[in-house]
Amino acid sequence: MTSYPIQMYDPKREYKEKKEFLDKAIHDVLDHGIFINGPEIKQLEEKLNQYVNVKHSIAVSNGTDALKIALLALNIKPGDEIITVAHTWISTAEVISLIGAIPVFIDIEEETFNMNHNKIEEAINDNTKAIIVVSLYGHIANIDEINKIAFKYNLPIIEDGAQSFGAEYYCKKSCSLTTIGTTSFFPSKPLGCYGDGGACFTNDDNIAQKIRAIRSHGGVKRFEHEYIGLNGRLDTLQASILNVKLQYFPEKIDQRNKVANYYTSKLKDNLKIINNLKLPIIKDSCTHVWAQYSILAKDKKTRNSIIEYMKENKVNLAIFYPAPLHKQKCFEGICKSFNLDITESVCDKIFNLPCYAEFKTDEQDYIINLLINFF
Repeated sequence: MTSYPIQMYDPKREYKEKKEFLDKAIHDVLDHGIFINGPEIKQLEEKLNQYVNVKHSIAVSNGTDALKIALLALNIKPGDEIITVAHTWISTAEVISLIGAIPVFIDIEEETFNMNHNKIEEAINDNTKAIIVVSLYGHIANIDEINKIAFKYNLPIIEDGAQSFGAEYYCKKSCSLTTIGTTSFFPSKPLGCYGDGGACFTNDDNIAQKIRAIRSHGGVKRFEHEYIGLNGRLDTLQASILNVKLQYFPEKIDQRNKVANYYTSKLKDNLKIINNLKLPIIKDSCTHVWAQYSILAKDKKTRNSIIEYMKENKVNLAIFYPAPLHKQKCFEGICKSFNLDITESVCDKIFNLPCYAEFKTDEQDYIINLLINFF
């Protein structure tokens, strides 16, 4: 039976489904009492290595800290410029500014909402020290082309895979594709824990050693601090939850894709919908994990009217993201002036439907019928 109002995500559903296994994992930690750096941390990192197919997975406190630690591990300094995008959650650029570097925003592709690689070279100068590419909504960016440009200019790349963990690009997993990959295990992410969590991934031994030190106050061993670091460790309890959820994560990705495919098949068959909304696409190079099912309305007024209509009918949709980062007050005086026409247009028109493994078909039908009725 459908419960109203319909929310973007309900973490209780997965918990109830796997309660026996999750409860046991949590109680195992409570019993052994090693709440920081418990054995579940190493177990998780080994499982992540196998799943992502990288040499080094380093569990950290959250996705934002994962990005910050990655920048510090690459020796990014105040005044350095980092190329990234403005259509993303603030963490992507916030961490750049927090360490005194400068975010340089380039435009995105309208069809995937990801970085437009054709805009990268014109943003590179002597101060450019890295690229942060975001694989947004669960769809990996055009990594091959971005890697070619980065190699040409000897620039490291961080993939912000906070929403794309589990996605694939030519059969290679997100977070294994660049110098450093990062992800978030926030509860609503494709692989989520029951609080904050994140990870960094790399195949570079030296970078991995530095990341491990930075996440624990820069310490290479107890009381010996080689770097300026932070307290960026993942809690053992969260690792225990992720160890359980990783076991059936491929199944959850399949279910997410079934939910997304159902939306697409039902919506694309309606002429009014096709004439008024632009549905998401998947490039042949990618498999999607659908952190969000993201749709473009024809203009901002229509988008806002849809959101209001849905709310009146007990459906809480989301807008990720209503304002681009280069327009945010916190970046005034920090950023250059940017021409980001596609980014601004997408922010005006985008809205997102619930899309997670446990979402019910009758809930989808209700949303689909409301969209059809709206037009």
